[in-house]
Amino acid sequence: MRLAKFCLALALSFAVAPKTDPANAESGPWRSVENIAGWEAVGRLSISGETMCTGALVAPNLVLTAAHCLYNPATGRRVRADRITFQAGLSKGRAKAERSVVSATAHPEYRHRPNGAAQVGHDLALLTLDQPIGRNEVAPLAFEGRPEKGDILSVVAYTVGNRQDPRMAYPCQVIARKQATLVLNCEVDFGASGAPVFALQGGQRPYLVSVISAKAEMAGRDVSVGTSLDPSVLSLLASQS
Repeated sequence: MRLAKFCLALALSFAVAPKTDPANAESGPWRSVENIAGWEAVGRLSISGETMCTGALVAPNLVLTAAHCLYNPATGRRVRADRITFQAGLSKGRAKAERSVVSATAHPEYRHRPNGAAQVGHDLALLTLDQPIGRNEVAPLAFEGRPEKGDILSVVAYTVGNRQDPRMAYPCQVIARKQATLVLNCEVDFGASGAPVFALQGGQRPYLVSVISAKAEMAGRDVSVGTSLDPSVLSLLASQS
């Protein structure tokens, strides 16, 4: 199936309300992140105390996530930035660092629509924290490279089934790419919006290559959809944050 047709089936708005974490049974490709160097830079975003997404620290005061996380999924209205909290390295109810957000900048071409049709390829946002997170607490993640069809990647996310502890989906193969949109063969769940997609480097710190935008169905199987990271766009977002 061509990506253009596939995109019509996307389910983009999948932030979830935080509740008490149920039993964290691992299933399928999801596994612990303990052996991933630098995983603590991934954190949970609590939004207005009602919904959650995932984000990644990319500078001491900047968090990368999905632009649609900035909108209330029920009303479609933009959420005030000061209603968002970032909990870096949250595990078993404790975060390595916790900061409030003071501003949020979405991709300049992002347009929020209830059906998500305009989100694919532009679903990125940078959040500015009220105080930097020291490198001695959590080191920011780097981004580099351009994933192509056939590449093996991983996703680290907080989800409806793992609200207090992140899990890693691996292996995630790129099964399609069109411009800035990636389709991965691993399934994600509600709450994984904004989750970082990593290229692993054999024991070294992974680097960011994409951000999860959606879960979807392609040719009868569950897949995930990511927005590829363009350094020029990220620089623009940072300059406006």
